[in-house]
Amino acid sequence: MSKLKLAFILFFAAVFYQTVNAQCAMCRAVLESEEGQQTAQGVNDGIVYLMAIPYILVAGLGFIIYWKFFRQKKTS
Repeated sequence: MSKLKLAFILFFAAVFYQTVNAQCAMCRAVLESEEGQQTAQGVNDGIVYLMAIPYILVAGLGFIIYWKFFRQKKTS
C-alpha cells in the first residue's frame, strides 16, 4: 500500500471517528434517561437483528459454495 493511500485512509478515519463517537454518546444519553427502558431494549434488539442478518447470509452463501464444490469433487 502506498504512503498516500495510507495517509488518505488515516485522515478520513480520524475525521469520521469524531462524528460517530458523538452520535453514540447522544443516543446513549437519550436512552439512559428514559424510565421504562423499553426504547433502549428496542434499540438493542434492532442492533442485534441488523448485525445477525449479514452473518447468516454469508454463512448460507459459504455453505452453498462448499456444498457445490463438495458434490462436484465427489462425482469426479
